[in-house]
Formats: sequence, structure tokens, C-alpha cells
Amino acid sequence: MRHNKVCTHLHYSICKALGIEMTDKWYTSTPKPLYEEEDVTVLGHQAAYTDREVTANRPDIIIENKKYITCILIDVAIPADRKFMQKEADKNLKYKSLCIEIQQMWNMKCMIIPVIIITTRIITKVKRKIWKPYQENIQ
Repeated sequence: MRHNKVCTHLHYSICKALGIEMTDKWYTSTPKPLYEEEDVTVLGHQAAYTDREVTANRPDIIIENKKYITCILIDVAIPADRKFMQKEADKNLKYKSLCIEIQQMWNMKCMIIPVIIITTRIITKVKRKIWKPYQENIQ
């Protein structure tokens, strides 16, 4: 249930940022599987069809930008344990073959963005250095 709400909110935020007309509140909108605005197409929970069979062909969100010739694959995970770094690597590995197929078939640059939501409050040393200035401003 949490995963669906996060995906819906992320989908809404992306469409809103791209200038696609949406309702005022994300929780009242029902996401459509396809949004198109000029050169940008946003697919939500849709399979990407390729010439070769790819087992992982259904990321949470696919953003295709024809103007910049790019495709972004976004997949959300909310791990129940502390293995969030492993989950991020798993998502990258899972969609790598789909990304390669999109690059070859659609002739676009492809990028995988795994969105990992951490609920354990455990932060690695590298991330602590990044977040330290923000923490000081909050306190």
C-alpha cells in the first residue's frame, strides 16, 4: 500500500513539473497510465515493449523525452530492512537489460533512477557528509 501511494505521488509530481495539467492535490488524482505533453511522454506502470524478450520491462515510471532524446526509468522501493544500498544496486541491475534495449531500439540515451525510501534512519558515511549542512540548518 505504501509503495502505491509513493508511486502515485511521484508520478503526480513529475507530471506537474513537466507542465502536464493535473488536479490541485495529488491524493485526489487518479494517475493515468499515459500522459503526453509536446515532446514528453510519461508512462506509469506500463510495460516497455522491445524486440527481444526482457523479463524486467515494467518500471514504475518511464519518462520519454523526444526533444533531448532521453528515456528515464524510475523504480521505487521501500525496503523493510537496512539493505538499501543493495536494493539500489539490485534495481540498477534489474533494469539494465531494458535500458540497453531502449537505447538500441528507440535510439535514445537511457538512464535508470532507483528511488529507495529509507525508513530505518540509518545513513552511510558518504551520505552523512552530504546531509550534514542540511541537518545543521534544520536544528
